[in-house]
Amino acid sequence: MRVLVLGGTGLISTAITRQAVAAGHDVAVFTRGRSEADLPTSVDRVVGDRADRSALDRARTAVDPDCVIDMIAFEPDHVATAVDVFDGRIDQYVLCSTVDVYHRPPETMPITERAAREPAVSDYGRKKAACEDRLFAAFRETGFPGTVIRPWHTYGGGEGLLDTLSSDAYLARLRAGEPIVVHGDGSSVWAPCHRDDVAAAFVAAVGNHEAIGEAYHVPATETMTWNQYHRRAAAAIDAPEPELIHVPTEALRAAVPDRVGPLLDHFRFSTVFDTEKAERDLGFRQTVSWETGVRRTVDRLADRDALGDADDDPEYDALVAAWREATDAFVDALD
Repeated sequence: MRVLVLGGTGLISTAITRQAVAAGHDVAVFTRGRSEADLPTSVDRVVGDRADRSALDRARTAVDPDCVIDMIAFEPDHVATAVDVFDGRIDQYVLCSTVDVYHRPPETMPITERAAREPAVSDYGRKKAACEDRLFAAFRETGFPGTVIRPWHTYGGGEGLLDTLSSDAYLARLRAGEPIVVHGDGSSVWAPCHRDDVAAAFVAAVGNHEAIGEAYHVPATETMTWNQYHRRAAAAIDAPEPELIHVPTEALRAAVPDRVGPLLDHFRFSTVFDTEKAERDLGFRQTVSWETGVRRTVDRLADRDALGDADDDPEYDALVAAWREATDAFVDALD
């Protein structure tokens, strides 16, 4: 099939583009031309602004796609424009959404694709839910051939890994055996999925009639606690066993409010998503283990000399010291 990827140079979309080419599809990407990506030489590149309707029209004319994979629809108007541009002219439109569309904490687990989405966990999630609503309305009204895929924490493109404090020095601290701050008691669960596995689900949806009008979860099928997340990451790169500094979420909110957005929206909740539907219709599988993914990430960063140093985040050390002092004072006060 002729596939047009809107935003084909991002974390997930780069992997989608490569895998789609490997699967035999004729692929073009539509980007603003500001980001470099190592894409196959066969990939056509169309430059334009997603917000410009005429640019999408030109891309449609230039590429004449059978399938559009939209990785950069963040507002419902983006989807509305795509429907207007491509309706009646393509066989399938695949929207990259997010599991952020769901309410947290969940009422029941595992969360299925039929779970309540209101209120969504974040403003980003609310906008993505509105994007989905616009797409499914078009499917019901005109038969517009839409598919929705909802990733969770996706990593693996040469960027760092998530941690409680969103620190760029996280991996460097882990390698150096420095203390690692963990929210709560570290028992909430998480499911990081390597981008290669997420991308495979998107490519499997292309030309898949079972996927039309459907939504799918594609988080990792292996869940772990945050304590396990850090310890397994350290073991994967032969780092020392990490000293985990457990700090209540509310204390972190009060102390460093500018660093805890992801924690408040996501990390503090234990959330498990049902992937049975994606496994059945898309053949979705987690093939990259957490340990393998961590090693790949560290290797890519090391190749670019981008791992940084453990002392690159002095506020992190100040927070650890302050928490130790506070807990010592708490214990002393009760003696």
